[in-house]
Amino acid sequence: MNTHTKLNFAASDAYTAQLINDVERLPADTALKLGRRGFLKLGAGAGAGLVLAFALPSGRAEAAEGNPRLINAFVRITPENRVIVYSKGPEIGQGIKTAFGLIIAEELDADWKTVEVDQAQVNSKLYGYQGAGGSTSIPRAWDQLRQAGAGAKAMLVAAAAKEWNVPAGEVVAQDSMLTHKASGKSGTYGQFASAASKMPVPEPASLKLKKTSEYRLLGKRHTGVDNHKVVTGQPLFGIDVQMPGMVYATYTKCPAVGGKVTSFNEADIRKMPGVIDVFALEGTGLPVEVMPGVAIVANSTWNAFKAKDALKVTWDESQASKDSLTAADAKAKEIARTFPAKTDANVGNVDAAFAKAPHVVEAYYDYAFVSHTPLEPMNTTAHWHDGILEMWVPTQQANRGQTMVAEMVGLPEDNVVVHQTRCGGGFGRRLMNDYMMEAAAIAQKVRAPVKLQWKREDDFAHDFFRPGGYHQLKGAVDSGGKLDAWQEHFITFTADGSKEVSGGNYSANLPHTTLAPNVRRATSMMPLMTPTGPWRGPRDNAQVFVNQSFMHELAVASNRDFVQFLLDVVARDVPELRVPDGPNINFNKDRAAGVIKLCAEKAGWGRKRPKGTGLGLAWAFSYGGHIAEAVELSVDDKKHITVHKIIVVADVGPVVNMSSAENQAEGGAIDGLSTAMGLDIGVENGRVQQANFNSYPVLRIRSAPLVEAHFIQSDFRPTGLGEPAVPPLAGALGNAIFDASGVRVRTMPLKRLGYTI
Repeated sequence: MNTHTKLNFAASDAYTAQLINDVERLPADTALKLGRRGFLKLGAGAGAGLVLAFALPSGRAEAAEGNPRLINAFVRITPENRVIVYSKGPEIGQGIKTAFGLIIAEELDADWKTVEVDQAQVNSKLYGYQGAGGSTSIPRAWDQLRQAGAGAKAMLVAAAAKEWNVPAGEVVAQDSMLTHKASGKSGTYGQFASAASKMPVPEPASLKLKKTSEYRLLGKRHTGVDNHKVVTGQPLFGIDVQMPGMVYATYTKCPAVGGKVTSFNEADIRKMPGVIDVFALEGTGLPVEVMPGVAIVANSTWNAFKAKDALKVTWDESQASKDSLTAADAKAKEIARTFPAKTDANVGNVDAAFAKAPHVVEAYYDYAFVSHTPLEPMNTTAHWHDGILEMWVPTQQANRGQTMVAEMVGLPEDNVVVHQTRCGGGFGRRLMNDYMMEAAAIAQKVRAPVKLQWKREDDFAHDFFRPGGYHQLKGAVDSGGKLDAWQEHFITFTADGSKEVSGGNYSANLPHTTLAPNVRRATSMMPLMTPTGPWRGPRDNAQVFVNQSFMHELAVASNRDFVQFLLDVVARDVPELRVPDGPNINFNKDRAAGVIKLCAEKAGWGRKRPKGTGLGLAWAFSYGGHIAEAVELSVDDKKHITVHKIIVVADVGPVVNMSSAENQAEGGAIDGLSTAMGLDIGVENGRVQQANFNSYPVLRIRSAPLVEAHFIQSDFRPTGLGEPAVPPLAGALGNAIFDASGVRVRTMPLKRLGYTI
């Protein structure tokens, strides 16, 4: 038994809290700490360093000495002048496989029409960090990938210069061709690939990386490298994996987290068609690993599912969750009546500011638990053979999953071989590798290739939910119409009695103590066993709704134009949103003002609109991105909302692929709208009340509005876009409803208030 089995439920939450911290905040400085042969080794930090070893990750057919045309771990060039680029990150629909390929190809000066992008094997020794979460994929890998491309180009140029006996500075690389103008000599990358692989590895500091103005590929629209395969149904996803001799498994856990198997109808299940085996697993007792349950192994997914439907388990629920979110809602309102004596922050003199303020506003906001619901349910294929455990997994955290599996099954980490498949959506759900751990545990008993496949109902019942929360607010505006005091009592949940649940503490992207001259904050926590975790734009996805809606309330109370009110707020210096030695990913008041102003302009702020229509705006500094959104809508007397247009304006530095950036902005806004309108997870007696999409109304195509995306291109370090487009939407929506009807909404989702779309 490994040490993980001795941990309790709080340990699960500590794990997810640490995971969020790992993936959502950028490193302070991603500059590489490399020595003279720095390309040959990895730095200590996750994702730091660049490997120019002449080998591919383990599992590829080519080996270092046997493949001289392998320029580095990211680039291989064939004699036919095809450039193969290896993308190290998980592709979960965010377009990172295309983006990583473009970044390398840009610095390599490759002809994009001849570039092929393949998924790299999971190998942290070669690639460093290979995860996706917190919109950190591009920022973490930016220097590494650019240097991979530039390093490969430098070696090609050196090879050509040596063969032609000319200075390397006179050799021009462009579109996968090398030319020397003076002599008229030229050749393809493919012709020089073998010689290039024998050239000295260049010093990282010697590489001349391109300026933004020199980009020929980045910033333009490019179709996804796998788009054709996706739309023609070619096998890319974890759910597609097929192997000779494969068997199929399901795993049934207690619907209330913490329950254990007492007994089950084993004899009945063994008699069912196609069933090969059925057995109970004690598990490790952690939701992020393996909870107690019953595994069924069959000769097809269909037969495994039919047997699962017939499974009858008697659960010991003496230590299981009894959570009730209905009771929590009522308890939170009771707690909100009193501001705690112990504060998280107390700046200035809040009471004095309230006493003298001409405008004081109080409000109570709440928001629901939310499920991830990626289109592809959780699955993993695992195979024990030849002393190794080989796995095919649609995960956002392959490195972490590999380590966890190795510890659980007692293998050296090198003996757990993980193949990263494409993920059919993630939104943070696949940061957890519980399904991977379950497959490993089942494979130990089966010893044949086994695919663990969850049903949709399993995804709902055993998610790591975005936690709900409650905010009691009080604010004051001074005689000059500026925000002067902010008091906030945040009521959230705790798994261990001391720390907030994962995704349930204050957002790190909001200026809590410098929001106003006078600030007071406090937190109260209620017990919760239901697992929680990061959901697209962790914390920001709900707290920006509260922040921007209450800001709007204060602006209205003081008769101020909301855009001008926001510009006054963001003009304040915000030192708490600075990362040491990371000036290019910090909050920047000029960038904040820029997105707010452009969003207002594109939305037609200030123009007259017909009765019953409204325009709302909100902004956020989220995961390194400065972003503002506006919603134009109409509301009828039956509370039916028609959203006419959504404007998204973002400053995330230089855009890598404009097509993907537009998709992320559109998808984030739609996700935000869907969540704000109708997504609501209920839990009673520890059991999730929703089981499928019929009771969890994700926005339908008929209700999807036009989304217009605009980008302020800049020379700041690029940041991700998977998270930032979600948080401002709900606030902009609520503010637009007030503009249209004069009714203030303080609850999310709006279906709780009777609104439809």
